[in-house]
Amino acid sequence: MPSEIFRKDKTCCNFCLERSDIFACLKQDELSVIGENRSEIHFKAGELIFKQGTPAAHLLCLTKGMVKLYIEGFDNKNLIIGIVKPVEYILGPGIYVDSKHHYSAVAMEDSIACLVDANIFKTLIHSNPAFADEFIRKVSLLSISNFQQFISLTQKQMPGRIADVLLYLSGTIYESSTFTTALSRQDLADMSGMSKESAIRILKELKDEQIIAVEGNTFEILKRDSLEMISQTG
Repeated sequence: MPSEIFRKDKTCCNFCLERSDIFACLKQDELSVIGENRSEIHFKAGELIFKQGTPAAHLLCLTKGMVKLYIEGFDNKNLIIGIVKPVEYILGPGIYVDSKHHYSAVAMEDSIACLVDANIFKTLIHSNPAFADEFIRKVSLLSISNFQQFISLTQKQMPGRIADVLLYLSGTIYESSTFTTALSRQDLADMSGMSKESAIRILKELKDEQIIAVEGNTFEILKRDSLEMISQTG
């Protein structure tokens, strides 16, 4: 079980430098309400944060570490739908539908998150229009990202899908052409909708063509233009 640290200082969220930009729309008294009703949770690498199908009762704001989100499919096949890094929040659509998680989340590395009761979050949405607008904007961006992933999975060949994953990790997650990831080869396969063996084979082909360099879990994009072309042509 994760260890919990409860900080009762109601002003801590007012001055916290590790909070999602969505909270910039909140007033000081609203931040104080969050501050006095939050729990800081520590998760170890590989630890399940929440499981698909379980009750969804909290907004989670990741302040340290990295978390992968995935849908549990049939025959133990998973689809990784995104990676969350600091400082971002996780709030599934089930909060407003059936109060259940519709995907699972697991810590990729030692992580820290603040949990806030979903009912408090809903109250702030109703009372603060600017906060509601920012929340809708975030949800819209997530929807666009999901649409792009659906196109990749359904209309591109396997090299294009792997290229999309590498560009996503390099550009959005690690923000560097060279990055070391906690993602396994199975995770890369789960992000691109293919078998582990196929993912390994395509990575080797990209390496042999000197489009990428790979050493263990460290990747370097050597020819970004070539990788982007593979992504576009699928």
